[in-house]
Amino acid sequence: MPLFKFNPAVYSLVNAGNGRIFEDAGWTLSDPESNSPALVRAQYSETLFTPRTDLRGLYRYSGWMPVKRTLRGSAAPVTYKSKGLAKHLGLNNLYITFSGWAPKIGAKMKTCSFKETEAYSVCARIDKHEKRTLIVQSAGNTARAFAQVCSDNDIPVVICIPEDNRHDLWFHHKLNRCVKVVAVPHGCDYYDAITLGEKLASDPSFFLEGGAKNIARRDGMGTTLLSCVEKTGRIPDAYFQAVGSGTGAIAAWENAERLAADGRFGENHMKVFVSQNTPFTLIYDSWKAGSRELVELAPELGRRRSEVILAKVLSNRKPPYSIAGGLFDVLTKSGGDVFLAGNDDIVYWLLQFRNLEGYDLLPAAAVAVSSLAQAVKEGRVAKDDCIMLNCTGGGILASMGRGYTLKEPDLVLSPELPAEEIVARVKAIL
Repeated sequence: MPLFKFNPAVYSLVNAGNGRIFEDAGWTLSDPESNSPALVRAQYSETLFTPRTDLRGLYRYSGWMPVKRTLRGSAAPVTYKSKGLAKHLGLNNLYITFSGWAPKIGAKMKTCSFKETEAYSVCARIDKHEKRTLIVQSAGNTARAFAQVCSDNDIPVVICIPEDNRHDLWFHHKLNRCVKVVAVPHGCDYYDAITLGEKLASDPSFFLEGGAKNIARRDGMGTTLLSCVEKTGRIPDAYFQAVGSGTGAIAAWENAERLAADGRFGENHMKVFVSQNTPFTLIYDSWKAGSRELVELAPELGRRRSEVILAKVLSNRKPPYSIAGGLFDVLTKSGGDVFLAGNDDIVYWLLQFRNLEGYDLLPAAAVAVSSLAQAVKEGRVAKDDCIMLNCTGGGILASMGRGYTLKEPDLVLSPELPAEEIVARVKAIL
């Protein structure tokens, strides 16, 4: 428990579609008066970016996070000016923001993924007297982050994942019994895990984390940009990240807008460049078609493509792309674009990055490196541009050297089961 009184940030909510301002009821995920789908954003009373010197880890940025308290064990993203990769690509102002395990550069996220930024923010938004059980749906890295944070801080959670991704549930110590994992069977994907969680949430003793709709998730992820700007003193000219849902890119853009309003870090001319792992190219295909609506992707085809890609966390069939304030709007407003990287590209840049920067990346982060290399080759960025490369995870090789244990699912349930049966079977293991 903290030895001081934590003063939460004061904020209101804003409908990204129509600009309506209203108050947060505690776990508001959407505007109850909106006639069309729209993200809601936090509008903080503190308009100046002021990292807190009295707090460590992620909560240094709590002035722009909708949290009620602080939790044990958080770490912040680390930003540094690249030498090796920058020289290799011919860039003079490349800054890498890394969220993972690489103690030699000060990066100490135990689960090796920037999903910790989400988990420490979302879980700190939960009232400490909450009686319901949190539901988190994940393709892998989010599951590991929430499981670790909830275990360390005694927060009851049910995590829904695809059984095929259970290898992502590795931990250095056995988890607290407050963490339960429910998997959808072999051959199912992240969208099926989402469906399972939604059926479970039909019971009032559970509540959904909310995904991209949760302001705490986005503002936690947005700390990656805050880390970069704290280092560089300015809003980047270009931002690169691999995406499954695109939530992290949305979060970065929202914080770029806040920083521009601050006035000390320049105007927001940041181009948002995102990338996907072929052949799972739903966002790429939709963007290149010039469509706000997602192009059609048959469920079975989506599942097969998610099985093929190395960066399995990038296989979201239900991304917040079309919704007001979502990824389509961010790409449009920023003048950004979407790139692709194949499995061979991932392997190439995993090896190159380790040689050039001295630590290993997760496959999704290698997709982002590949997209940056493509942008340089195509002249989409200039050598003197201030560029932020969001490397969203890595350090597993070093981390696993400390020993680990796997968390097996407590249940395996078909997402096609009736909601009542899913609720009854999950309650039986709590």
